[in-house]
Formats: sequence, structure tokens, C-alpha cells
Amino acid sequence: MKTLWGFLCAIVSPLIVIPATAADLGGRAPVMPPAPVYNWSGCYFGGGGGYGVFDQEHDSFDLTGVPIALKVDTGGRGWFGTVQGGCDVQFGSFLPNLLGGTMVFGAFADGNWGSIKGAGLFGDEKLDQIGAVGARFGWLPTDRFLTYFSGGYTNAHVEDIHYAPLGGPSLDTLPAHRMGGWFIGSGFEYQIGWFPGLTWKTEYRFADYGSRTDTIFFTPTGLPDFQSNSHLFAQTVTTQLIWRFNWSGPRMSGY
Repeated sequence: MKTLWGFLCAIVSPLIVIPATAADLGGRAPVMPPAPVYNWSGCYFGGGGGYGVFDQEHDSFDLTGVPIALKVDTGGRGWFGTVQGGCDVQFGSFLPNLLGGTMVFGAFADGNWGSIKGAGLFGDEKLDQIGAVGARFGWLPTDRFLTYFSGGYTNAHVEDIHYAPLGGPSLDTLPAHRMGGWFIGSGFEYQIGWFPGLTWKTEYRFADYGSRTDTIFFTPTGLPDFQSNSHLFAQTVTTQLIWRFNWSGPRMSGY
């Protein structure tokens, strides 16, 4: 009898153990692949548009330097198109790691063409070109979203200003000229994800083009008439789509 009982236990025991083991194997959670992590290192090209305003302070003097009028403020506003190109490096890739690789450094150049204009006391004024070269330093709250500060050199082109008091004929002309200065800005950029390398960027800038003294010419004769010292400020907001043409795409975390 004992021999028969041992024989039955020897047969039943594997039948009990094997199903339990199979249940354990089938109940394991599937191994999920690591989430993609977006890489900001690479160069890019983009385009879009924006809106800007400017303010310019004027002091007028005769040809000997004696003031001939009170200080006057003029200003304008308008729309423009913009193009930009540059390169970024994310810390932890080519640069030494900083804050877990959540910092980005970049350099860029851009240009704006449009019509930021206004009617002054003596004539119309139009800012039609703005160019800039600069750098930016940013932080990644998430791997797809970049916030940053920017700064650098900027140059603006002002079209001819025709002084026509009370809307009459032009009596004096300030020839077209360029003014150089500095800018600071802040913005954000987002990796859209559904198209490789495509991002959306929006940025605000404040620019100071400094002071300069120009000679105003009497229109009928073309001879010098008086001098004007002016100081130009501008503020712009741009938004654009960016394509990273050597973008490496999202990489898998842990690789």
C-alpha cells in the first residue's frame, strides 16, 4: 500500500508543479522599450514672420551745433517675414554634461524684411530690414521643449525720411542709412515630433541701436540744411518653423 501511494505521488506531483510554473511565466509584464529622448544637437534652417514696433528720439541742431527744436519722439509698427539659420549643441553630447544634459547652447544668424513704419511729426519713417547674429543658452524642462535667452549684435536699415511739414512738399531729406546695436531676447522651441526634425519656435527681442548724428539735406538744392541726433529702439516678436537638416532624431534612453 505504501508503495502504491508513493507511486501515485510521483505521478501527480509534476502535474501540479508544471501548471503553476506555466502560470507564473505567462503572468509576467511584457518588457517595454525605453521612451525616446529628443536630441537638440545639430544645425537648422527656418522661416516665418513677426510683428515689430520702434521708437526713435530726435534732437535737431543747426550746422554749427546750436539746438533749433525740442526733442521729438517718433515711432512705427508693422509686419515682416524672417529667415534664420544656426547650430545647437546639447550638453552631455559634444559638450561636458551640465545639469543632466538638460542645457543647450547655440549660435545663429537671421534676417527680417518688411514694413515697420509710422508717420512722424515731419514725415514718414520706415524700418524695412533687420539683421542679427547672436547666441542662445537654454534649458530643457522636458526633452522636447526648450526655453532660452538670446543676445548679440543687430543692424537695422532705415529708408529715406522726407521732412514734409503739415503734409506739404518735401523740404528736407535724411538719406537711407543703417544703425547697429545690440539685442537681448527670450523664447521657446518645441520639437513637434510627427515630422522628423521639425520644430516650432517663438521669440521676443528688445534691440537698442544707439545714437547717431546725421546731416539733413535741403531737398530742392541737395545742400546740407541742419543736423539730427537720433536714438533708435525696437521690439519684435517672431514665430517660425525650424527644420534640423542633420537632426539625429529621438534616441532611445539608455543607449
